[in-house]
Parts: sequence; structure tokens; C-alpha cells
Amino acid sequence: MFTTLVVILAAAAAEPLPNTKIEALPRSAALPTDTPAKNELGRLLFFDPILSATRDVACATCHHPQHGWADARPTPLGVHASGLGPERKLVKGAEFLPLTRNTPSILNVAFNGIESDKPFDPAKSPMFWDNRVQSLEAQSLAPIRQREEMRGDGCSEAEAVPAMVSRLKAIPEYVKLFEAEITPERVSQAIAAYERTLITPNSPFDRFMRGDKTAMNSEQQHGMAVFQRAGCALCHNGPMLADFKLHAIGLTDSATQRHEFRTPTLRNLQHTAPYMHHGGTLTLDEVLLFYDRLMDQAAETFDGGDTSLPPLDPLLRKMNMLPEDHAPLKAFLETLNSDDYDKSVPKRVPSGLPVPSITHNHQPITP
Repeated sequence: MFTTLVVILAAAAAEPLPNTKIEALPRSAALPTDTPAKNELGRLLFFDPILSATRDVACATCHHPQHGWADARPTPLGVHASGLGPERKLVKGAEFLPLTRNTPSILNVAFNGIESDKPFDPAKSPMFWDNRVQSLEAQSLAPIRQREEMRGDGCSEAEAVPAMVSRLKAIPEYVKLFEAEITPERVSQAIAAYERTLITPNSPFDRFMRGDKTAMNSEQQHGMAVFQRAGCALCHNGPMLADFKLHAIGLTDSATQRHEFRTPTLRNLQHTAPYMHHGGTLTLDEVLLFYDRLMDQAAETFDGGDTSLPPLDPLLRKMNMLPEDHAPLKAFLETLNSDDYDKSVPKRVPSGLPVPSITHNHQPITP
């Protein structure tokens, strides 16, 4: 029974995630320029609000270790807001609204796009809910350009990254740490190098797949079989339990009218609620109920019923999840969780600006 499951979920005898850092991936994934010094530089940049034009938003504002490297909000608040996580609120008089898409965790984002038994090229790793950017390096600069995330109205989109570089060049400590000219490319490489250290390769599922049959109990193993039989593995497969492809599941982005979104990883779900691209599904029970209803909608749509409904992925024809499957599925999903990840926060950053922390509600600083 488990031979088929291994092929679908992670490939026979393979490690779902390497038990070391990125160097354990296939040769095409090697990142020889990543060094401890570079990782530490990326860590400081990640937590430093100096990257934002308003100087009040860091990458860690929306990707914080105390919230599973996400923000525990349905959708994030960027510039001109105060606080972290669910407590983050717009400051008085701010006209900026929350973004329309949920903040994904960056845990294991180093492995976006990885597939079993296939070469892995980090330069082609899909990013964002719509896969519009490839590679962590490219992704790291996108929020700096985005008005609602880190730019605000202090500069144009075209000016955002050059202005960020100028701010870094004015800080002697960064000039020293970069050991070379500060450029957008070097900034993005340092941030990406740090993000690649945030991995959880030793979940119970990983240990089970490596041969430790005591890592998952009988209920969890049954849930893994149900996961296949119900059709979940059609999209949630491979080492990250995600095919990273775009699928239509009856949801539409109100801002863009997009109805196809990337399959999210199922790893560390206990740390990364709420779920779905809109962040409107608060619990795993709600997610499972959503798919129950989705199968009814799919049957109606594919049988020539209500044509006004949003389009659906044909793979939904093959799903067969039953109400009694919910409990074993949740038991299996529990094996994909891990608490063994870096939760540290630097005490200070070179800019001297406040480091995003749960206990510090900083106010925006006028540029």
C-alpha cells in the first residue's frame, strides 16, 4: 500500500526535504555563494525597516517567526500600520487598505518548485499565489516596489529599489557588511540566502519516509492512505506536498478577478492559519468542509449545471473525499508539522530603527 503512496508523495526511498540545508539538494540546486556571513547580512536586512520607503515596514513585519514566518492575519497590512500579526492596525488617518492575498509562510520556501526525482533549479522557483515571479531573489524585491506593502506614496514604483539602495549606502555598518558595492542584486541575494536557512526537514512525515516507521502512528498512516484515495495527492504531492501549479477551485480574487491560484504547501499548517489565498478559512476543519462543498459544485458544473459558477479545474472530477475522511486526514496533516525552526529575532539592526517584535508596536516614521 505504501509503495504507491511513496511514489506520489515523495518518491521511493527519497528524503522529502534534505536533512541538511540547501547543499543536500541535487547539483543544480547548489548555492556556493551562500556563506554564514551572507546569511547573517540577509537576516539583518530581513528585519530592518530601512528597506521600506516609509521606514516602518520590514520583511519580518509580515513574515515573523512568532507567527510561523507568516502574519496570522487573513491578509496583510503593510505601510502606515502599527503592531504585528492579528493585532496590526492602520494608524489614524491612513488610507491604505489590507492587501487581498494571504501572507504565505517562508518556512521551506527554499524548496518552492521542488519535485521528486527531478533536477531542482532555484532560479525557476515559483513565487506568490499566482507564480508571477521566479526565484527568491526576484521575489525579495517585489514588496519593496509594491505601494501597499513597503513603498507607500513616498516615491514611484521605479524609484523604490534605487532609493532603498541609497538608504543602505548611507549606513556605514551596511557598507562594511556588504564588503563590496551595495546593489539591488546583492541585497536580494543576501535576503534569499537567509530565507534558505529557514527549513523544517525533520517532521514526523519526513522521518517516516526515511524509514522510521515509528514516526507516524497507525491513525496517521491510515490518514496518509486516505489522502491518496480521496484525491488530495493529485495536487498536493512531492516533497513539499504541493505541485506549485495554478488550479481553479471556485475562488476569485476580488481585486484582479483571477480564479487560478498556486497549490500551497501543506507543511506546518498548525503554524500558518488562516488558509487559502484570501485567508478567509480559519481552521483545517473549515478547509475540509470547503472541499466537501467544492466536490458538489464540481459535480454540478461538470454535469452541465450552473454555468455562471467560476470555472473549476478538471482534476476535481477525480476527488472523492468523504465526511468520515476528515479525521484521518487531519491526523496525517499533523505529521507535516515541525516546531524545530529558527525563531530568533536580532536585538538590533544597522539602521537603528525598531526591530519588528511582538511586544513593540512602532509608529511610522516620516521619510
